[in-house]
Amino acid sequence: MNSGQLWRSVSRTLPRVARAALAFAITLVSAVDAVQAAHAQNLTVLYRFKDDAHGGFPLSGVVMDAKGNLYGTAIAGGNNSCDEGCGVAFKLDPAGKESVLHSFTGSDGEAPDANLLRDVEGNLYGVTEDGGSSGCGVGCGTVFKVDKLGKTTVLYEFTGGADGGTPSGNLIEDADGNLYGATFWGGNLSGCFTNGCGVLFKLDRFGSETALYTFSGKADGANPNGGLVRDAEGNFYGTAADGGDTSCYLGCGTAFKLDSNGGFTVLHSFTAGAGGSGPTAGLIRDVKGNLYGTTAGGGSFSTCPAGCGTVFKLDAAGRQTVLYRFKGGRDGVDPVPGLIRDAAGDLYGTTSGGGDLKCTDGVGSGCGVVFKLDAAGKETVLHRFKGMDGDSPAASLARDANGNLYGTTFFGGDLNCGPSRIGCGVVFKITP
Repeated sequence: MNSGQLWRSVSRTLPRVARAALAFAITLVSAVDAVQAAHAQNLTVLYRFKDDAHGGFPLSGVVMDAKGNLYGTAIAGGNNSCDEGCGVAFKLDPAGKESVLHSFTGSDGEAPDANLLRDVEGNLYGVTEDGGSSGCGVGCGTVFKVDKLGKTTVLYEFTGGADGGTPSGNLIEDADGNLYGATFWGGNLSGCFTNGCGVLFKLDRFGSETALYTFSGKADGANPNGGLVRDAEGNFYGTAADGGDTSCYLGCGTAFKLDSNGGFTVLHSFTAGAGGSGPTAGLIRDVKGNLYGTTAGGGSFSTCPAGCGTVFKLDAAGRQTVLYRFKGGRDGVDPVPGLIRDAAGDLYGTTSGGGDLKCTDGVGSGCGVVFKLDAAGKETVLHRFKGMDGDSPAASLARDANGNLYGTTFFGGDLNCGPSRIGCGVVFKITP
């Protein structure tokens, strides 16, 4: 993966307001000379990536098995047939030993950037945004399976046409073994700068793909980036990062429902205001049918030109409540990843910036935070990253039965890693 492909990966994940600064960091124009190394007592770095055969720059979170092993992906490192490596799928045991389950080669995929799905038999499923077929310049992406014995199978190669291209977000599975997800591009190639505005897809257990919905880039939204959630009736819910209301340059994004008969409904159209804009992550759903998510922009504009981001709730009728507006300081800024929720109704997430404002990585002030938001909308910062312990978390968290939180950061860790010396990412644990 070269610097251009690294930029492509992250530009889909971080908010638009940060992309110009991030490009500066990724193209290695400057290096960061000093980052504070202290970290909060309740955070433990489980693994520091070195962008070598074991991977680098994780954009996905981790999933856990009953024995406490963690599984995830990193978009770089591994097989060097892709310049900087094609990325890896990895396992991290409770002792912190990392094992590479699969090193991508390009032909079977490149740059895995979403959480893995683990089935009851221990098989893992995921997507790569590049690689596979020869289209889309660097390949249009794949869906893959790593079985419990470590054998990797490409289940589908996207073409970038009507079937979609550049799969994004997490996969989900139904009782019959069908997989569902989204692609950021592809579909109707007359829209979204002829790249297509993305599709929602189904992949059956025989490898046959069906585009369930094709985005137009207009009122329905464009570029779904966060995957889907499904209810007991077979309805799907998700977000589109762009499209919808045109008060934002590329559209402010939408939240949508796709019913079990293929009917599409816009539940909410975001605007360039206090309600938030640019939902880059998927949604979670409670037992009452309420949906929860984040927007990377909008909300409070006091310190952020495009807004510092929000946490929001949509009721079953699509009515929005903003639960929290980030202020862009020590409380965090740019809540790019999605949320998780505990039995008490508390929400947990991360922001890619803000927090310890002395920590800077060339992207902006602050290296991000882990936060908790209670049912009353009170935010508690559980950890402010400082560089050595991580920087720029870009994926949702995982939580075990004891309340421990697990996650990854895209930068940080070994600050000798990478020419820009901002680290190649970490896996971390936060204890209550």
